[in-house]
Amino acid sequence: MLHHSPLIATIVGSLVFAFMLGTLAFRLRLPPLIGYLCAGIVAGPFTPGFTADGQIAPQLAEMGVILLMFGVGLHFSVRDLLSVKAIALPGAIGQILLATVLGLGMSQLLGWPLGEGVVFGLALSTASTVVLLKALQEKNLEQTDDGKIAIGWLVVEDLVMVLTLVLLPIFAGVLGGKGAATAISGSAVLWTIVLTLGKVAAFVALMLVFGRRFIPWMLERIVYTGSRELFRLAVLSTALGVAYGASLLFDVSFALGAFFAGMVLAESPLSHRAAEESLPLRDAFSVLFFVSVGMLLNPSVLLHNFWEVLGTLLIIVVGKSLGAYGIVRLFGRSPATALTIAASLAQIGEFSFILAGLGIALGLMSEHSHSLILAGAILSILLNPLLFVWTERYRQRQQQVLDS
Repeated sequence: MLHHSPLIATIVGSLVFAFMLGTLAFRLRLPPLIGYLCAGIVAGPFTPGFTADGQIAPQLAEMGVILLMFGVGLHFSVRDLLSVKAIALPGAIGQILLATVLGLGMSQLLGWPLGEGVVFGLALSTASTVVLLKALQEKNLEQTDDGKIAIGWLVVEDLVMVLTLVLLPIFAGVLGGKGAATAISGSAVLWTIVLTLGKVAAFVALMLVFGRRFIPWMLERIVYTGSRELFRLAVLSTALGVAYGASLLFDVSFALGAFFAGMVLAESPLSHRAAEESLPLRDAFSVLFFVSVGMLLNPSVLLHNFWEVLGTLLIIVVGKSLGAYGIVRLFGRSPATALTIAASLAQIGEFSFILAGLGIALGLMSEHSHSLILAGAILSILLNPLLFVWTERYRQRQQQVLDS
């Protein structure tokens, strides 16, 4: 007897719709991820017909984020991360501040409370891990200087968002949300910041001292068994286990945990084989990420709140891009590099949804502003491949000028 399984139905329905609409997008010479997002809209609760489970799909998508960041870490060393800190650290913080101010400014024009505007601006400030990495991979930019800057920038953004998620409940009362106290001592805030940064530092130190030795040693022992199946299982267990452990024990995001797991393995001779073994699952689950994002969009928002959606989209695509472009140029990098970084960061994703959800739970955000964030995320993800196409054409024109 067959029993209905939400998990199986969600996986099968999501992948089938993604395959059909992704193929259609490819035939129309559009990026396949546009088809994946449309598949999510089709499988979402706001359109008739098949509806995927809205609780299961995001959890499956999180696995895609973990495996993708693990794969990036496999090709990214500690030396690479330190080499771009001078531009990635101030750049990411500067862009977060700019986007937050722009979002807060828009909220004040719309008459929103201060707390809602702050959370709204913060949600618009952080780029999607999956979208950025997919774009870099498709353009073979991961190992270039531009790609390393973008990835370092992304790591800093993730660290800032981890700190934000910890601090937001503390300031909720002051910002007009659900808070037990309206007065917060400076020592309490400082202690929270120190504790959060201390946990992150402890995790990084553990990975660099212990993980750097144990993970390669363990995989080498598995290689000696001659079992490809066990090696593949060991790689997946390492990526998922470290990511989950980092979140559970150190309050570090899944993405950062997986990234450092891959990075400590990068110096091992087995790193390339590990990347190859995890690639198929990485691709499959990253597709589920885009489907899960598409499921969140209620198309009626685009019609009933057109100008507000447009303003949100302009902050993400234009405001953030110009900020990133200006910061990169300020550090003496070429216009082509500045455009690549700007295009990479001109979208929002996972942390934006998490932050908006926390804002609602704390009484700082309304469903209306939450829907604007979702619409802005999906539209910016749809536009992002087109920005890269335009950037690539600019690079080609510049190269032709230099050649002539």
